[in-house]
Amino acid sequence: MPPRTHPSAPAGEPDPSRRNNLSLLTSLVHHHGVLSRAQLTRHTGLNRSTVGTLIGQLTSLGLVFETAPAGEGQVGRPSPEVHPSPSIAALAVNPEVDAVTIGLVSLGGKVQKKIRFETERIPSAREAVNIAAAVIAGMRSELDASYRITGIGMAVPGLVNRDDGIVRHAPHLGWRNEPVARMLSEATGYPCQAANDASLGAEAELIFGAGAGVGVGVGARPGNLIYLNGGASGVGGGIIADGQLLRGASGYAGELGHTFVRSGGTSCHCGATGCLETEVSQGRLLELAGLSSGDTADLEEALGNSNSAELSDEVARQLTYLGVALRNAVNIFNPDAIVLDGFLGTLHALAPGSLQAMLLSQAMDGPAGQAKIYRAALGSDLMMIGAAELAFTPFLADPAGLGTPAGTVPSPTSQTG
Repeated sequence: MPPRTHPSAPAGEPDPSRRNNLSLLTSLVHHHGVLSRAQLTRHTGLNRSTVGTLIGQLTSLGLVFETAPAGEGQVGRPSPEVHPSPSIAALAVNPEVDAVTIGLVSLGGKVQKKIRFETERIPSAREAVNIAAAVIAGMRSELDASYRITGIGMAVPGLVNRDDGIVRHAPHLGWRNEPVARMLSEATGYPCQAANDASLGAEAELIFGAGAGVGVGVGARPGNLIYLNGGASGVGGGIIADGQLLRGASGYAGELGHTFVRSGGTSCHCGATGCLETEVSQGRLLELAGLSSGDTADLEEALGNSNSAELSDEVARQLTYLGVALRNAVNIFNPDAIVLDGFLGTLHALAPGSLQAMLLSQAMDGPAGQAKIYRAALGSDLMMIGAAELAFTPFLADPAGLGTPAGTVPSPTSQTG
């Protein structure tokens, strides 16, 4: 059914119905990459004439462009394909214990640029902001000439209040009550939002990655997904319930790294013992593999080529405790999919059937049979795409609010056939 109509807006104010329809079309094109006019008509429930008018408005705003349909053997009148404009972009920042990564991500979730600035020690919040601001300043001429920036998204490994962008506690970074979103906005002049890195990763994998077939798209059943990421900053997680990120009372939900998995286990920085991230550790694997770098590709190669019995036993041990955590999560959340990233994805790849077998033997029959385990699909671009999505959200709610670029001309590849 078409969206419900709204009363006429007061003079001088945008029509809410038009704004909502522009938002819907822009979001669909952004999340799917390319959709034909016919597909947009089916997905939205709007008539062809209305969809054509809306696409024309989005084109005039420089937010999308059209091309002739790809492929041969089209039956009937070909339906032009609608693409997101690569000139609409968001900046992404991901501080870690050994680096600050800054990215430029265009509409459609395409990473255009990524710069990893390594640090000699764990950066303070102010140092991380200064690094990001300096890198962005170096990009400024390119950004001003070729892009319209919707804002900055910051993915932080810790407890972050998404509403105000304050990092309440990032234990691996040593940050407490740091207003990083405000700090970075003041340093760059761009609006900035911050959120937990793993939660943003969960959303990115649901929309663009391994979970893209799990309830994504208008008319599909909402997705239910558990995302777990393992890296130098421990183990983080995010829960997608009925297509929405499960945030909790203050936005701190999804800390699956602190799931209890072992009685009498190692003490954790959170104050408890036997947490998942103390028993399943990248640092221990790197040590046994003789590596100093936390690069996932290097670790995977070393683990795959190793003949060390001690390392093999450690992999098996960590898989066992990861299985305990996943069993608990599956019984509680009943997901369609579990997506593993970072070194957790490496562990799964080394023994792809073991975690699924653990679930089938230890979790409740119904939930265990439904949950499929996947490796994250977005690779090293994940945090950039997830953080950028945070910055795209206000734009997607009101695309026309970004304004029309001066001297807008059709894309050089634009054609309607």
